[in-house]
Amino acid sequence: MTDLEYMDRAEALLRAIESRCDELNDSTDADIDNQRVGGMITLVFPDRSQIVINLQKPLHEVWLAARSGGYHYTHADGAWRDTKTGEDFFERLSQSATEHAGMPLTFRPA
Repeated sequence: MTDLEYMDRAEALLRAIESRCDELNDSTDADIDNQRVGGMITLVFPDRSQIVINLQKPLHEVWLAARSGGYHYTHADGAWRDTKTGEDFFERLSQSATEHAGMPLTFRPA
């Protein structure tokens, strides 16, 4: 994958996260504060816990840090997949956000 392809896919991922946070805040009591600075989004939950998603441009990866641990994703087969387990990025983000918010939350690609 070229640098340009990586950035296109990574930016689409970040936009999908931001958009979904807005949707969840409108339709649930999740109250997620999503803050974006460059290639990093921090999701802050009412209990002040955080999920951080950031781009690792030199590696063509996206990293996610949550209570449950740190995860690295690369784009493969049309999706962002964990480099160790192959788990889908949005599955992990949904599970982590559910844990942080204390309510079922689902994230998905745009």
